[in-house]
Amino acid sequence: MPRRKSFPSLSAVLEYPARMAASNLKPAPKHAELPVEKLRWRCETSRVPFETTAQAEPREGFVGQERALRALKMGVELTAPGYNAFVCGLAGTSRGGTIARMIREVHPQTKASLDRCYVNNFKNPDRPRLLDLVRGQANAFKKDVQAGIDFLRRRIPQVFEGEPFQRQKGRIVERFTAREKELMDDFTRRIARDQFALGHMQVGAVALPEIFPVLEGQMVPIEDVSKMVHEGKLEAPVAEEIERKYEQFRQEFTVVYRKTLTLSRELASELSYLEQEAASVLVDGVIEELKEKYPGANANVAEYLEEVRHHVLDNLEPFKEHEGEREEGEESGESGMKTPGPDRDPFRVYGVNVILAHDDENASPVIFETTPTYANLFGTIQRAYDARGGGWSSDFMDLRGGSLLRADGGFLIMYAVEALSETGVWRALKRTLNHNRLEIQPLEMFFPFGASALKPEPIDLNVKVILIGDREVYELLYEYEEDFRKIFKVRVEFDEEMPMSDVVIAEYAGQLRALSERENLLPFDRGGFAAMLEYGVRRAGRRNKVTARFVDIADLAREACYAARALGESRVRADHVRGAIAAKVERHNLIETRIREMIDEGTLLIDVAGARVGQVNGLSVLEIGGYSFGKPVRITATAAIGKSGLINIEREANLSGRFHDKGMQIIGGYLRNRFAQDKPLSLAASICFEQSYSGVDGDSASTTEVYALLSALSGLPLRQDLAVTGSVNQQGDIQAIGGVNEKIEGFFDVCRVKGLAGTQGVMIPAENMEDLMLRDDLLEQVRAGKFHIFPVTTIEQGIEILSGISAGRRNAEGAFEPGTVYALVDERLREMARTLKEFE
Repeated sequence: MPRRKSFPSLSAVLEYPARMAASNLKPAPKHAELPVEKLRWRCETSRVPFETTAQAEPREGFVGQERALRALKMGVELTAPGYNAFVCGLAGTSRGGTIARMIREVHPQTKASLDRCYVNNFKNPDRPRLLDLVRGQANAFKKDVQAGIDFLRRRIPQVFEGEPFQRQKGRIVERFTAREKELMDDFTRRIARDQFALGHMQVGAVALPEIFPVLEGQMVPIEDVSKMVHEGKLEAPVAEEIERKYEQFRQEFTVVYRKTLTLSRELASELSYLEQEAASVLVDGVIEELKEKYPGANANVAEYLEEVRHHVLDNLEPFKEHEGEREEGEESGESGMKTPGPDRDPFRVYGVNVILAHDDENASPVIFETTPTYANLFGTIQRAYDARGGGWSSDFMDLRGGSLLRADGGFLIMYAVEALSETGVWRALKRTLNHNRLEIQPLEMFFPFGASALKPEPIDLNVKVILIGDREVYELLYEYEEDFRKIFKVRVEFDEEMPMSDVVIAEYAGQLRALSERENLLPFDRGGFAAMLEYGVRRAGRRNKVTARFVDIADLAREACYAARALGESRVRADHVRGAIAAKVERHNLIETRIREMIDEGTLLIDVAGARVGQVNGLSVLEIGGYSFGKPVRITATAAIGKSGLINIEREANLSGRFHDKGMQIIGGYLRNRFAQDKPLSLAASICFEQSYSGVDGDSASTTEVYALLSALSGLPLRQDLAVTGSVNQQGDIQAIGGVNEKIEGFFDVCRVKGLAGTQGVMIPAENMEDLMLRDDLLEQVRAGKFHIFPVTTIEQGIEILSGISAGRRNAEGAFEPGTVYALVDERLREMARTLKEFE
């Protein structure tokens, strides 16, 4: 029989790390910690060139945004098609008003827009005519046209009532009356010879001419002739003769009556011609005066005035009434209510609807539209309910312009998200900018059962649109909206931070002074201003940078001024600024306080003393309502023989984000690079964020996870009085992370609650040293030796600080130095691989 293989016992495998740890271990070299001077950037008061900000030169606009200002300047000055601008960055600031102010300061040369009016199209009322007038003339044109119509309404009735006109009218009427009488008298004489007469028959309220037989001296209706035959009063042959002649005379009367109607039409025509001749003197005077005064930007004004001339002369009937009589007639309607719609005033057709007028001659309009609805941007067609006819109606006087029209010859500014979220706005905006033409139409969805038949003439536009949004919106539009690339060719990107310099210090001071003057705030002394600047540096997250989000600085300035006034001070000092910062934190840190209480009570397990195998304090950042704070978290690792590799418990529980998953894959690459060059990794290791139930993302804990895994493999306990943060790559280099100040302060607060023992501290990536802007109370404990901050650049440095044992390097034979961390890990992995192979 073949010899059976012997396997080491399970207890021997489990006791192996402990036995190795009890052997001679190589102590780690001492690693330097950061001095207190490296933990915070201080603004020297000697760099502040004034006693108080009241002595600084006031400044408005954005601070330190030369790149963005150059792009914006090009966008507003370049007149080629499609050079509209999209402004991104600095979300949450008053960018709209500031950009509008900056454009006014640049004062770009643009083509001045014309005044625009809509008037009635007498040939096609459903297509209102657009008039272009010289800038500044629209309102005067409207007033003069109205004055002209009012003049005609007063004078035309006077002309028609005058003696010369009445005399000519009387002669014409007499002539036609005589001709009509001659026709009728001739016909009457002819029928009288045969005992017939011409009379009238009442039909309802109308008396119509009728032919009657005359019997025994009386006019008898033709219908009664047959009755008289039945009654024996008239013989049948006589009745038949009467009826025959009646039909003959009736046909003859039809001819005569038609001749009288022709005479009536001729009379009306001559009277109309007489009226036009009499009124034309007045009408021509009004029209010619308007044409001379308003030549217009093109020939359309003269054409319109000619149409008005012809329409007035062809429709003189409304002008015959005195103004007072018409008003009384309108007020005495049956319902007592004026009927809306175009029919309510016959003179409405001569109105002028001014939709764009300018008071100034040269200024380019800069419109900041805060509510970019469809109607506010593109205008609309208002509607009136016709109570008499029932239904909605509108005409050229119901057209209304929007912000795009008001910005003609200038600039329109609006927020991208608000515009995109409004129904129909983006589609209409693309169409308008692509064709540089504006068509005023209502949004159909508001009137689904009564779409307007009006189609006003389009308006040629020359406007630059400036959209304001964030980078994500810009990228989405650029990627998925082809027209966006054509019509928004200028990207204006504002940075949220800027390099620290004396120029920036002066601009900050100028901004603070301008704010103080606008809102009546107290001036800041040197110390107070320095504290404000240090806050700006912390907000930027880098010592050589300062935040460009002046809105945050302005809020702190207001709160610090409030604190100073509460103490009766006349200046804002550094302690007022620090007090305002502390008060702001207190307003937001209830959750942070509750978490510290749970750690102190032992509900959340965090050790700040001692040492344990496979356990490290990690650091995370939580953000709640715009307030960020650091939260320690226990990270543990276990290792066993197997082929599963690294098991990410967070991922298995669907609590791991993509970046955390990537970090776990990098850890696997690091282990293979360090320890799997001469053997396979026969490992089943699990890593867990203990007591984490809301999801984990980011790779800033990847170094912490490596340390916990190395401890689990080597059997070496790690210090629990230290917390760790940092990202790692496959080569073992430690990379910078975000939120370093919040993480350090979060662990410091926990240590202070549990009791500072003088050994606690935090390990951070060395690349984050320039980001440190720590609180004053933390700096005092570092200065007193109660808290420590260690910068590290490699995993080797970090594991040495945590374990106190040298990390170890490979010698010429490729083996790690004995008694080092890597030697213990390598030997454990080798034993695990050998055991797994023998077991299989």
